[in-house]
Amino acid sequence: MERDVNIEEVGLRDGLQSVDNFFPTELKKAWLTAEYEAGVPEMQVCSFVPEKLIPQFKDASEIVAHALTHPGLRVSCYIPNLRGAENAFKAGVHVAGNVISASEGHNQSNVRKSVAESVEVFKQIVELRNSNNDWKSIRLCGGIATSFGCTIEGPVDPTAVERLAAMYVEAGADELSIADTVGYANPAQVRDLFTRLTPVAGDVPLSAHFHDTRGLGLANVVGALEAGVRDFDACLGGLGGCPFAPGATGNIVTEDLVFMLESMGLKTGVDLDKLLEAREILVNNLPNEPLRSAIAQAKTPIGFAPASA
Repeated sequence: MERDVNIEEVGLRDGLQSVDNFFPTELKKAWLTAEYEAGVPEMQVCSFVPEKLIPQFKDASEIVAHALTHPGLRVSCYIPNLRGAENAFKAGVHVAGNVISASEGHNQSNVRKSVAESVEVFKQIVELRNSNNDWKSIRLCGGIATSFGCTIEGPVDPTAVERLAAMYVEAGADELSIADTVGYANPAQVRDLFTRLTPVAGDVPLSAHFHDTRGLGLANVVGALEAGVRDFDACLGGLGGCPFAPGATGNIVTEDLVFMLESMGLKTGVDLDKLLEAREILVNNLPNEPLRSAIAQAKTPIGFAPASA
């Protein structure tokens, strides 16, 4: 199906990284397959980080291998450094995402590097990707965290985000992901920043990653849509969060995002009923994690006619 909007499920990475107990590999595979069968076109399935730091992803290569058995699924992952990038490339991912914070304070807290130092790491990752003919088709996504605000430094100057976006593009990023990591954004701010970033990015596609900390996640999606963005991250059940954002809820909810977009007449290619069935895997196996979803609670209204039907 031709899609008006592309949704990337990030729960298997961004959601599970905040879950203390190891989520069994077979359940991860079942979750992935269920969302694939619901029509989700892209999934960030793991993070290639040292097991001692985040044991949740000790099965990263196995999850990637399973994801690659699903025809047409765009398989992505998170890579924090050069070692992680090499492991991801060897695993065969289609997209590898690196993240740098626009806020110096957040970047230091997150990866113990300055923004400039992190950009140099990304350049090394690009060089590694380009050094092997088998890896040259892998796309590298430059993520910009705290693009709208930071719990450490407060407001973030949009020019800092523009500057980092330009550095990513110059370094060789194939895509850019703009993130409201700690849930500070509002729709007008979102529309303004993406409008400013469009000429900076040029031919490099822009996507949006929103958290729902203050209840504006879906409203911010509309702000981004108005600026021309058509690629969005979301998480089943709204799992996820940031360790440097006290009281933060997780990512915007995949099932709620699908309902909103389809109600607006925008085709996502995702079957909402099947997506809600996939959600039951989390409901049944993450009893201690708060799962959110207005549409799972209230159900679809009478007469709901999805655009993708």
